Amino acid sequence: MKIKWYGHAAFLVTGGDGTTVITDPYTPETSGYQPIPDHPDIVVTSSLNDSFHDRSDLIGGDPVRLNLLDVARDGGELTCKGVTFKAIESSEMYAHPEHEPDKCAMYRWEMDGISIGHMGDVGNPFTPEEYEFFRDLDVFLVLAGDVPTIDLDDLKQVIDRVKPKLVIPMHFRTLRYKPRNMQWITAFLSRFDDAEVDFQSDWEVELSREDLPEETRVLVLTHAL
Repeated sequence: MKIKWYGHAAFLVTGGDGTTVITDPYTPETSGYQPIPDHPDIVVTSSLNDSFHDRSDLIGGDPVRLNLLDVARDGGELTCKGVTFKAIESSEMYAHPEHEPDKCAMYRWEMDGISIGHMGDVGNPFTPEEYEFFRDLDVFLVLAGDVPTIDLDDLKQVIDRVKPKLVIPMHFRTLRYKPRNMQWITAFLSRFDDAEVDFQSDWEVELSREDLPEETRVLVLTHAL
């Protein structure tokens, strides 16, 4: 499996059989990140109306386009092109500083025997149901920018309880990110010992089950776009 971080909450995940999934594509003009050039088999979004997370229409080619908030509201599970996505309805932070909070989905799926979880755009401490949803997770794509998403202390509690093998931070402030309304990655990393954190001087990592650590580690990627 390969995981490539474009920027914000958008990733390209490529399975060993060549199946490709893009997550939560953004609007380049408002996010500051470049247009996503890849043409996946499937593109998934966590929101119905959030231009930082729902722009599947900007992804080229002829992918299947899935909004996982709809899936969360319609049974919570959908199989597409051999990949089973599970989703749970959640919300942006209840006291959002910029607008009324929107509903969003958190989701997970499995490729190459590795389970992957994506936090969507959640802005609140986890409920018991959300903790249970992410049980036995291998790779967790987490919102590491603090407000207006989940508070970093609450996020650390989530990571400590879920105990994923690998944590890949996303959705934090970078030199490209235009709104400037989030923390730099250092705020998130301050919750960990230096020995628990690895830096990938690239935007892509290749993983197999054998590569996964026994204890939770953080892997910081460089954004591709």
